[in-house]
Amino acid sequence: MTDPESFAHPDAELNRLALDYHALPKPGKIGIALTKPAATQQDLSLAYTPGVAEPVRQIHADPQLAYNYTNKGNLVAVITDGSAVLGLGNVGGLASKPVMEGKAVLFKQFADIDCFDIEVQSKRPQDFIETVMRIAPTFGGINLEDIAAPHCFEIEQALIEQLDIPVFHDDQHGTAIIIAAGLLNALELQGKTLQEARIVVLGAGAAGIAGVRLLLALGARRGNIFCIDRQGIIHLGRKDLNPYKFGVAADTEKRTLADALDGADVLIGVSGPDLVSARMLESMAPRPVVFALSNPVPEIRPSLALQVRDDLIMATGRSDYPNQINNVLGFPFIFRGALDVRASRINEDMQIAAVEALRMLAHEPVPVEVLEAYGLTELSFGPAYIIPKPFDPRLRERVSNAVSHAAIQSGVARIVQPRS
Repeated sequence: MTDPESFAHPDAELNRLALDYHALPKPGKIGIALTKPAATQQDLSLAYTPGVAEPVRQIHADPQLAYNYTNKGNLVAVITDGSAVLGLGNVGGLASKPVMEGKAVLFKQFADIDCFDIEVQSKRPQDFIETVMRIAPTFGGINLEDIAAPHCFEIEQALIEQLDIPVFHDDQHGTAIIIAAGLLNALELQGKTLQEARIVVLGAGAAGIAGVRLLLALGARRGNIFCIDRQGIIHLGRKDLNPYKFGVAADTEKRTLADALDGADVLIGVSGPDLVSARMLESMAPRPVVFALSNPVPEIRPSLALQVRDDLIMATGRSDYPNQINNVLGFPFIFRGALDVRASRINEDMQIAAVEALRMLAHEPVPVEVLEAYGLTELSFGPAYIIPKPFDPRLRERVSNAVSHAAIQSGVARIVQPRS
């Protein structure tokens, strides 16, 4: 495992390798491949003029036939304004392009979904919304990425309401889904329930607020959740709250992170490095669950947390510790399931179906190929394995099918037989 003390220091060798990877032998990580032959005059006459005219006429008469005659049904736009890129902040659209290309790589590698990465130069949410609206007919789905709160909430809601294809802000819902699946399993192992657990969410951006909303939908009690931002607990007496923070405000006299953690069963950190002290962790209830997801430096470092509490279950956002909360467990397969039934949106039922599929998969025996991929001899459901590994080959079938069936059952699917 990586020395936790090295978290904050740049790795010069890794940086060099990353630059070479992105630059050589050809700049970038994605390209376009032909899916039809183009070797003869006949091929070209079918691909373009005159043969292309007939599909145009068919789609003009019935827009749904675009799914039959174009790549729309397997094409997702990964779109950003570059305002909240990883831990780098507002670097702008162009600088965010390597991240968006990387997201496209994950879509293709894990779910065979084609992507265009689109970086929008936009300062106002309405400009961004209008841009996406105008280009949306090209795509079967829209993955919003790395857009800062609170604008991300406004943007996503407007696009969901106005478009007839799935719109999904992964930093909100993707993160919330993986957190929820892991948390349900961790609470089970600790002998606790979501309904009774006292939960502290440190961070009130996209992931934090979406996480609270999803946990409430799954049965958490509103009075048991405290959400924390830079000013402390988000409570009903504060006058500085936007509508999204007001929606997670607590009716409480508690004011600080330390107050909130005293006796808490769960800490979900989606904020910044080293914000939780040993004393705060000591004050939590017996058998706590700690998800310290700030990356690369967690809210409390695993080495310290495990010294302070030997009864905790811990997850991080890092791949070099057990229980990585990794969005790649969700978004490729959620979109795969939505696209396979031509869903008009990704609704709450589909999100909950993804949570349940992920949660249950961790209970099953781990395939040999997963053990080999991670250099392990054994792995089973327990404190160090509460969520499946990203290279588990069962994810695509289990999560995608669960999402497809939820889309059908909730009435947002256009076809009722998922693609095999």
